[in-house]
Amino acid sequence: MNNSLIIALDFPNLEETKKFLQPFGSEKLFVKVGMELFYQNGPAMVSYLKEQGHDVFLDLKLHDIPNTVKMAMKGLASLGADLVNVHAAGGQKMMEAALEGLDAGTTGGQKRPLCIAVTQLTSTTEEQMNREQNILGSLEDAVLHYASLTNAAGLDGVVCSTHEVKRIHETIGSQFLTVTPGIRNATGATHDQARVATPALARELGSDFIVVGRAITKADDPLQSYLSMKNAWEGISC
Repeated sequence: MNNSLIIALDFPNLEETKKFLQPFGSEKLFVKVGMELFYQNGPAMVSYLKEQGHDVFLDLKLHDIPNTVKMAMKGLASLGADLVNVHAAGGQKMMEAALEGLDAGTTGGQKRPLCIAVTQLTSTTEEQMNREQNILGSLEDAVLHYASLTNAAGLDGVVCSTHEVKRIHETIGSQFLTVTPGIRNATGATHDQARVATPALARELGSDFIVVGRAITKADDPLQSYLSMKNAWEGISC
């Protein structure tokens, strides 16, 4: 994969996406296509980004009965995305079905997309989880439970906040991927995220991938913001 900093392309259409990417020139990126962009533009968006040489995280967070997820993943496997995901709350059988679908839909000789599971959204607080989801105990324990379930299902890793990474790696192993959204500069706005971290802290805590959205896409100079965050993430002093 091109690098482990993933830019969230939270745009409504291809035109705005192209406008954002233009200053990056020939830089090969790892980008995230989420619900907003995919639902309004469809598979052609993934095809376009792959044609430009970018790696793609197709972030659709599938959560349904096992057979539905299996058949959906079978179709998504043909799009060429490098990373896809489901909700761990769907359960072990659903996650196993997701892998079955990806294996069935991956062209012979090609590597199936990596598949990870969302544990708890980084916009969720512990109080919110206790009160609204009726999940008692600490948020960290809940995330670790979902991560263990994901590992038992055979998936490649999880989406979590940076604050749970260390314990996940200690419990499950360093080979189990942790993809961490909610990345901001120290002085940046948190927007609707609750569990945030800087790129440097994410590196220190052991994140495998970081996902950065508005801190780059809404910056006055997105390219400079990207390079600054990439340097901080890689531990490069400027």
